[in-house]
Amino acid sequence: DESVALDVSADGSVVGESRNAAGQWRAFRWTQATGMQDLTPLGYTQSHADEISADGRVVVGWGIQPDGQRRALRWTATGELQDLGTLSGYSDHTAFAVSGYGSVVVGFAQTPDGRTRAFRWTASGGMQDLGSLGSGWSRALGVSDDGLVIVGGSINAENQYRAFRWENGVMQDLGWLGNGSEAKAASADGSVVVGSSFNREGYVRAFRWTADDGMVDLGTLSGYANSAAWDVSDDGSVVVGYFYNDQNEI
Repeated sequence: DESVALDVSADGSVVGESRNAAGQWRAFRWTQATGMQDLTPLGYTQSHADEISADGRVVVGWGIQPDGQRRALRWTATGELQDLGTLSGYSDHTAFAVSGYGSVVVGFAQTPDGRTRAFRWTASGGMQDLGSLGSGWSRALGVSDDGLVIVGGSINAENQYRAFRWENGVMQDLGWLGNGSEAKAASADGSVVVGSSFNREGYVRAFRWTADDGMVDLGTLSGYANSAAWDVSDDGSVVVGYFYNDQNEI
């Protein structure tokens, strides 16, 4: 009775989730030629597709097994389904983003008590723990087209939530505009990062980060108090997101 489109590839393939006749959420991939295809693995109670690779050949997301565990999944256009495995000590896993050609998948694992850890997956290396900024808590939410740069959020040793940029095994704290920040997406080469941060007045603001300029507040439209950046173009020049008004309406 309802469906949500969450991502689109360069060739116009769409992924998201839709409720079936039994009221269960199901991951789907849509093309003009095939229409909406249910991606839910046999035996899973529900599934969710978060992102599709730029070439339209790989979809990532998660599914719920009969025992209630959430598993990170990778679907391919040839019909292959991969369970991406687990991080030691973590029970629930979510694949959240995928590189341009589908070879690198990022996301996070979670324990029942809420501990969360960012991961990077490749076919050759499996699921790799990306660490954190000091507390052990992190989430990977975006990845560059070549899969070398990963962005997200992590709690540091001072219990502050910060946007991060991970490259070559090093997690870099991107700072904040005043109190708390999270990175959502990166440009194709990973040089531009976007997300949101609380400013010193307590409002949420969209930001754009580069190594030269640091974290820059993108402001709001007239009459709106809060904003958030959700994605960025390949060249880093265009940022998209949404605004909240004073009544916290989007």
